[in-house]
Amino acid sequence: MNKKITIDDIFNDDDFGLLDSKPQTSYTKTDEDRLIESFEEINAFVDSNEREPGTSSMSEYRLSANLKTFRQDEGKKRTLKPFDRHNLLGYVEMNKPSIDDILNEDDDLLNTEEDLSIFKFRNIPNPEERAEADFVAQRKPMREKDFKPYEKMFQKVHQEIKEGRRKIIPFQNIEKNLHVGNYYLMDGVLLLIEEADLEQSLKQLKSGNRIRIDGRTRTIFENATYSNMLYRSLGKQIQKSGMAITNTDEYSQNELFVNANLVKEDDVQTGWIYVLKSKNPQVKDINDLYKIGFTSTTVDERIKNAENEATYLFADVKKVATYVCYNRNADKLEQLLHRFFAEACLNIDLYDNKGQRYIPREWFVVPFEIIEEAIQLIVTEKILYYRYNAQLQQIVLKNE
Repeated sequence: MNKKITIDDIFNDDDFGLLDSKPQTSYTKTDEDRLIESFEEINAFVDSNEREPGTSSMSEYRLSANLKTFRQDEGKKRTLKPFDRHNLLGYVEMNKPSIDDILNEDDDLLNTEEDLSIFKFRNIPNPEERAEADFVAQRKPMREKDFKPYEKMFQKVHQEIKEGRRKIIPFQNIEKNLHVGNYYLMDGVLLLIEEADLEQSLKQLKSGNRIRIDGRTRTIFENATYSNMLYRSLGKQIQKSGMAITNTDEYSQNELFVNANLVKEDDVQTGWIYVLKSKNPQVKDINDLYKIGFTSTTVDERIKNAENEATYLFADVKKVATYVCYNRNADKLEQLLHRFFAEACLNIDLYDNKGQRYIPREWFVVPFEIIEEAIQLIVTEKILYYRYNAQLQQIVLKNE
């Protein structure tokens, strides 16, 4: 008579140990795991130092920037609050849905009339949206020594905002207001557009053809990361969750022709390009009037006798910006800027105390931020592809 085989017999008869295998554990970190790890770094710093991270070092500055980001994101705060042993996030409204809330919100699960075909995809963005989102998210960390010069720049901008020398304003119109060399806020993080390799294309719309500008940028963020975001993607993100930062009227020294971290011991300083405003009462009502000049000595030395020189309109001047030049012919750079803005050159006759007539040729009616943009185009050697449109007060591509 055959014996009936039980389930225990099957397990006991496993000669090859097939049933001894253990389920494999996945060690792949989720986004939530990485978020919690980042927050635990901050907790560990507070454990060791009994204070929040500040800006005394690069690593500390990174933690401070991360904490600032967490505090501004309600979703992240809810995820991290259970791990907030130092109350760094403050009070957080935690969601505690009832079973009724879950049932009422889960329309897809309970809707039997909807087409549940396996060939119908839901909640999947179109390829364009996904590509843009993926691209926007790509930021890479900078090495501490590379970020150090930018760290000082960002700290200075924060101080200038605090002092009222810069303002935080709404951002609109990408082509008109997104410029190389300017600062912006995006998701609460300060950023600098350092470079942009822009191209122009013709886009066909129902309302008519339109010239579209796009290209890659090199964008530096105050949390020690950088990206090569697309110009328009960056602009859209700032429009969506950011603001613009105005420029200041005064700068002591702005080393834009060569980044500070690129200056080497054997580099040769060849002079200064400077931007001035006049205190002459005859031109006080002319908006956006600036002198663009060159000097091989210090700017203070060059302008000390301004009230007696025709080139300074026989009046004292106010420094707006100075740019130190390395390994370049600063005189040629000045001439290049003068040719670039020739269409906006001031047309005025002046007379000295002896009645002698002078026609100044180094003063231009151009917004200061446009002058800055032109200088950045010189830095990136792209200025040959652009021209200045005095009527629009914009720098445009030459074939536009």
